[in-house]
Amino acid sequence: MSEKPTNSSYPVTDFRNLTSPIIDVRSPSEFHQGHLPGAVNIPLFSDSERETIGKSYKKESRLKAILQGLKVTIPNAKNLLEIILQITTKKEGKNKSLRIYCWRGGMRSSSFAWLARTIGIRTYLLKGGYKNYRKWVLNQFEADLPIRLLGGKTGTRKTDLLNYINEENIHIIDLEGIANHRGSSFGSLGMKEQPSTQQFENILAESLDSFQKNSAIEIWLEAESSNLGKCRIPNSLYTKMKKAPILEIIKEKDERIKNLVHVYSQNSQTDLNNAVNRISKRLGPQRTKEALTAIKRKEWSKACESMLDYYDKCYEYELKKTTNINSINLSGLSLKSSVNKILNEKLNPL
Repeated sequence: MSEKPTNSSYPVTDFRNLTSPIIDVRSPSEFHQGHLPGAVNIPLFSDSERETIGKSYKKESRLKAILQGLKVTIPNAKNLLEIILQITTKKEGKNKSLRIYCWRGGMRSSSFAWLARTIGIRTYLLKGGYKNYRKWVLNQFEADLPIRLLGGKTGTRKTDLLNYINEENIHIIDLEGIANHRGSSFGSLGMKEQPSTQQFENILAESLDSFQKNSAIEIWLEAESSNLGKCRIPNSLYTKMKKAPILEIIKEKDERIKNLVHVYSQNSQTDLNNAVNRISKRLGPQRTKEALTAIKRKEWSKACESMLDYYDKCYEYELKKTTNINSINLSGLSLKSSVNKILNEKLNPL
C-alpha cells in the first residue's frame, strides 16, 4: 500500500500495515491503561489538563474547550516539534512520516498531525482512534482458533519448552511472557512490571493476528488459570482454551524441584516469605511453617517440596475436567531432546 502525504484517516488494518513510527498523543494515564504496541507517548495534555478541558467541553462549550486546549499546546509547540524531529530523524530515507492517534481520532491527533506537517512530516491518522483499535483487538478473540495446550505440574519447564519450539506450522504464544507473571503466588518474582489487562489483550491480539498471516496451522499455549497476576485472559479466548486438547508434560519430582530451585532461589527471602504467606491458608499451618523455616535456612529443595504437594493437587483437580489429553514423559531429557520427542509424538487432533 502506498503512503500518501495527506492527513487521511486509515482503517485499523491499513494503519497497522504502515511502517512509520506510531505516536499516541493521549494523556499519560490513558497511554498507561493501554496503547498500540510499539507506540510512543507524546501527550498533548497532562492528565489534569485533559480533565479540565473535558469538563469545559461538557459544562461550557466546545469552543471554550478548544481555546483552553490551544492555551496549553501553543506554548509547548516548540518542544513538540523538537520531539517530532528527534523521532523522525532516526528513520532512514528521505520520506519522513508518522502514524498518529488519539482516543477517537479527533482533535488531538489532527492537531498534532497539523503541527508535524508544518515541518514537512507526512502524517497518517487512525480512523476512529484507539477506541476503534480496541474493537479490533477484542474481535481477534472471537475467531475460531486451532489451539493446543501444553500442560504439566509445576516445575516441568512448560514455558521453556514452548519458547524452544521453532516450527513453521506451530505458532507459539507465551502468555506468561506477555503478562510478566508465571501464574502462581510466586509468579511475579524476578519478573518485570506487569502490563495492564488492556495492554495484555493488545499484545495478545497482535500475536493472534500474526498467526493469521503466517503459515502455522496450530497455536500452542501453556495451560493457565484465567488470571496471570493482574492480567486476565479474555473470556472468549479462555473458553476456547478450556475446550482445547492438552499435551501433558511429565517429569520426575526430583527434577521438577531442581528446576524450581533454579528459578526461585535467586529471589530475596522477603519476597519468598511474602509469596508463601499469600497462600498460607491453603497450605495449612504445618506446611507454611516448614516452607518459611526452609527459606530462612536457604534449604531451597526442602522449601519447594513443602509446597509442591499443594500445587500438584491443584493441577490434578483441574486436569480431571478434561479428557482430551496426550501425556509424554520427558524426564531426564534436555530441552532439545524434549522438543524433538514432542514433535514426533502422535497427538490428538484439534
